[in-house]
Amino acid sequence: MIDFNRPPFVGKELEYIQQAVNNHKLCGDGEFTRKCSAWMCEHFKANHVLLTTSCTSALEMASYLSDIRPGDEVIMPSYTFVSTADAFVLRGATCVFVDIHPETMNMDERLIEDAITDKTKAIVPVHYAGVACEMDTIMDIAKRHNLKVVEDAAQGVNAFYKGRALGTIGDFGCYSFHETKNYSMGEGGAIVFNDDRYQEPAEILREKGTNRSKFFRGQIDKYTWVNYGSSYLPSDMNAAYLYAELEEADKIDKKRHAIYNFYNEALKSLADRGLIEQPVVPEYAHHNAHMYFIKVKDLEVRTDLIRYLRSKGVCAVFHYIPLHTSDAGKRFGRFHGEDRYTTKESERLMRLPMFYNLDMKDAEYVADCIRTYPGFN
Repeated sequence: MIDFNRPPFVGKELEYIQQAVNNHKLCGDGEFTRKCSAWMCEHFKANHVLLTTSCTSALEMASYLSDIRPGDEVIMPSYTFVSTADAFVLRGATCVFVDIHPETMNMDERLIEDAITDKTKAIVPVHYAGVACEMDTIMDIAKRHNLKVVEDAAQGVNAFYKGRALGTIGDFGCYSFHETKNYSMGEGGAIVFNDDRYQEPAEILREKGTNRSKFFRGQIDKYTWVNYGSSYLPSDMNAAYLYAELEEADKIDKKRHAIYNFYNEALKSLADRGLIEQPVVPEYAHHNAHMYFIKVKDLEVRTDLIRYLRSKGVCAVFHYIPLHTSDAGKRFGRFHGEDRYTTKESERLMRLPMFYNLDMKDAEYVADCIRTYPGFN
């Protein structure tokens, strides 16, 4: 069976984990945590990067730091993972879902302004597949209406919008280093922000509501409980695994783009015949080859194609069920305007095997299986 995903492994992960063990520092904010944060600050030109236990944790922190309160409204796409909404629902907010661009599956920025009310507090663009949303328009809307922008860049690490790293454009950016992502620490994430005013409250929130970070920097002689907080620090062993991959980020990026480009070329004949649609990357975006997806005619074809590929030993999967159609989505949010594309496009999309250690011969086999699918011939 050709797996849909395997966690990336470049070679030094176990060596660095052993170093963390030898340092007798397994909890958060050890040597490798600091190295990961410094690497991202340098490469993404961010002022502050704090590793977290997940992208979900980073989103929860961003929601708190954005001062989201009960009764507030937050605008986001429905085509996203539940964490995008959960982080704001936990603060008592209502999710206001808007439709997507069918080409990129990103939130349609042209629909945002009409969804704004006097209760709106934030906009949450989700950079699907590591392809940037139209951030200039979103930031202009946010500025004119005094709204926070929280970038859900779970899939957008090392992807860019007009030369700017995703996650560094809005007030806050949230990364994922889950095992399905380009760079992994098993479970983990990061919150990114540039405004120095958020450093201390973010550290306090992340450190269980204490000023422990200031204590370790020697700024105070003892630390104590000063505000609300939780435990959002990942183990330094997780960070050790991640740092090995950040050191090889260019190598990982090159391999993933090679797989992406191969699929794109190998399946072009099907697209030319109108049997599938391939991903679209706008000129303003530099994507990170996080995933390769195709769109087929409808749900029936997708279900049959996935079943066919499994019979051939290939694991391909569909993706999100739109949040506004779920039980929780109906309780905690509403869809603004017409659902022209979100549901329809979600039922057509399927993801192909894509991971750093995927053998190119396996990628060729995947493409061959799709090309020989009886429904396409």
